[in-house]
Amino acid sequence: MLKWKKKTPQEEKEKVSVKDRFQSVQSRKGTYSVAMAAVVIVIAVVINLIAGQLPDKVTQIDVSDKNIYGISSKSKKILKNLEQDIVFTVYADRSDTDERIKTFLDKYTALTDKITVEWVDPIAHPQQMQENDAQSDSIVVSCEETNKSVSVPFTDIIVSDYSSYYTTGSISESEFDADGQLTSAVNQVTSDVKKKIYRTSGHGEMTLSTSIEEELGKSNITTEELNLLMTKEMPSDCDMLLINAPSSDISEQEKTMLLDYMGNGGKVIYIMGDPMADTPNLDAFMEQYGMKKISGYIADMQRSYQGNYYYIFPQVSASGTLAQGLESDMVLMINSGGFVKMSDQRDTLTVENFLTTSEQAYAVTEEEQTQGEYVLGAVASENDAKLTVLASESMIDAQVTDYFSNLDNSTLFLNMVMNNFDDVENVSIKAKSLAVQFNTVQHAGAISSFLIFGVPGIVLVCGFAVWMKRRKA
Repeated sequence: MLKWKKKTPQEEKEKVSVKDRFQSVQSRKGTYSVAMAAVVIVIAVVINLIAGQLPDKVTQIDVSDKNIYGISSKSKKILKNLEQDIVFTVYADRSDTDERIKTFLDKYTALTDKITVEWVDPIAHPQQMQENDAQSDSIVVSCEETNKSVSVPFTDIIVSDYSSYYTTGSISESEFDADGQLTSAVNQVTSDVKKKIYRTSGHGEMTLSTSIEEELGKSNITTEELNLLMTKEMPSDCDMLLINAPSSDISEQEKTMLLDYMGNGGKVIYIMGDPMADTPNLDAFMEQYGMKKISGYIADMQRSYQGNYYYIFPQVSASGTLAQGLESDMVLMINSGGFVKMSDQRDTLTVENFLTTSEQAYAVTEEEQTQGEYVLGAVASENDAKLTVLASESMIDAQVTDYFSNLDNSTLFLNMVMNNFDDVENVSIKAKSLAVQFNTVQHAGAISSFLIFGVPGIVLVCGFAVWMKRRKA
C-alpha cells in the first residue's frame, strides 16, 4: 500500500516558483514577442508570394545610372495607338540571352496587349529559323495584317565599340538601343507611309552621316542621290529635296528647276556651305523665299562655346513639329554663315525663324565686321511649298553630334525633315550610353571643395572629439 509522502518546504517553494514564472510579466512579454515575430514572418511570406505573382513592370525597378530600361514617350504613344497585332519572335536560347534584353522586352511588351512574345531556340528548332529567314540572337518583329517583318539583331540593341580594339585589344559595349530599335521596327511593320528624299550632287555637296541615315530609316524615310543636270525634271517620287552644303553654285537651269518644283508645292531643305563661297544662283533662290544671305562668318560674343566666338549656341525658338523631342534646347553650330529675313515679302509668303544669334553677333569678313542679330535657321512657306534653310552643315556633322551627344543637333535636324510631312512621325529615339561613369572632381570651386573635403573632415573631427570625451568619462 502506497503511502502519501508529504513534500518538504524546499519542494513546495520550487513548485510555486515554476508556476509563478510562467505567470510573470516577463513571461507574458516573451510570449507576446514570440507571437508577434511569428505574425511578422507569416506576413513576410504572404507578401513574397503575392510579389512573385506580380508582373515584371511592377517588381523590377530600373536603378541603372543611364536608365537603360526607360521607355520614351514616343514609344509609349505608338504602343498606346497600336491597332494591329504584333509578334516578337526571339530566336535565341532564353536562358543564355542577356538579362538586359529580357528585362527590357518584359517592360516594353507589358505596355500593350497587342504584342505577343515567342521564344524559339535556334538549336532545338533550326528549321523554323530557316523557314523565316531569321538569324540566331535576333528579334523578328512581324505583323500578319500588313504581311511585313523586320529583324532586329541583338548587336543592334547592345552596340559595341570596336574602335577600342586597336588600342586596348578589347571590345567595349557603348550603347543600349532597345527602345529605338524595337519602336522603329513596330512603326515599319504597321505603317504604310514611306518617304523618299533626293540629295543633290555635282556641286561638292556633303554626305549625310551614317547615324542620320539610320535615324531617317527608322521613320521609313530613304535617301537617293540626284544630279539635276542629268535629268529633265524632278522625279515624281521626290517627297523632299536636300541640298547639303554645296561648295559651288548651281546653274541657271538648276535654279529654274528648283523654282518650278517649289511652285508645284515642293519641299526643299537647303544647308548653306562655305559662307565666303560665291553662289549667286543659290542666293537668288533664297531671296525668292524671303531670305537674304549675309557675307562672312558669324561670331557671337554672347552665345559661344567656352569663349570661341565662332562656336555658336543659337537661340532656339522652334515650335510645333520642329520642337518635338528637344531636351536641352541647345544646338551647336561651328564656322556658320548667316542670313536675314527680307522685309519686302509677298503676302502669300511667311518666313519663321527657329535659330537666331544674339544681338551681340558679328558677320566677319576680311574687310569688315558688321554687328547684328542673324538668322541661322528658318522655314519659308507658301501654299504647300516649304523651303527650310540651315546656315551651317556643322549642325549635323558626325564629329559634332557624336562629341556633343547631349545637345539637340540631330533631333532638330530630323524635326526639320518631319516638318515637311504631315503623315510621318519622328520615331528616332536616342540610344542609352553604356560608357562607364567615373566620379571625378573637375574644376572644383570653393563651395564644391568644401562639400567634398570640408564636410567629411568636420564630421571626422567631431566624431573623434566625442569618442575622446566618452573615453575619459
